[in-house]
Amino acid sequence: MKKPYIKKFGNFSGFNVWIVDGDYVRNNLDVAFVNYGQHYEYKFIPKNEFWIDKERVQGETHFYLKPLLAEYKLMEKGVTADRAFEKSEAVEKKERRKKITREEIKKFTRIKKNIRLIHKKLLKKYSKKIKVWIVKGRLVRDLFSVDFEKGGHDKFYPFIPKNEVWIDDDVYSKEVKFILIHELHERRLMSEGMKYFPAHTDANRIEHFCRKHPKEADERLKFEIAENNREV
Repeated sequence: MKKPYIKKFGNFSGFNVWIVDGDYVRNNLDVAFVNYGQHYEYKFIPKNEFWIDKERVQGETHFYLKPLLAEYKLMEKGVTADRAFEKSEAVEKKERRKKITREEIKKFTRIKKNIRLIHKKLLKKYSKKIKVWIVKGRLVRDLFSVDFEKGGHDKFYPFIPKNEVWIDDDVYSKEVKFILIHELHERRLMSEGMKYFPAHTDANRIEHFCRKHPKEADERLKFEIAENNREV
């Protein structure tokens, strides 16, 4: 089986569900691909297939099947991507709630009172005034936002503490640098007054460039770190 396919996960409602190499997809097909996708969002995905990025931290793949189906069916009918994604997010939230136990509810209550329990590891070499944390991504999606994918920062997500950038613990180590460049660039633009979507689009552009020119990524990362910390 050629890249980006890793293995077949199964069949769901007539669709072949594939676990794929998300790093390969982001480097070669579309930098915007995150946790999962279907044909009407990413034209390179065949119509009869759903793609799900290979997990580093296991346990979330099954949450994505019904949201993918909802997205596909709505966009097939001509519903806008934004409306389809809203419905998909609602479906994913519902799927996650089905799996929550009483013990997890107690744990979630503790975490909401002390959000820093989501912190997993401080990336000291990237942290100055702006702290860069590896965080427990599944907890973020279970508790706060299912659209937290790969990373985020305080200028967009209201639950992220001031002057923090979060990187999902599901991100592979070889991609952390590129995700961080994206988040820091986006954060800097939003700090300067730019709205999220143009900032996000430009961050995708910068991330794509750095993936294609990895030798230049270190200098770009140094620049974004310096600029973000200068703003504090």
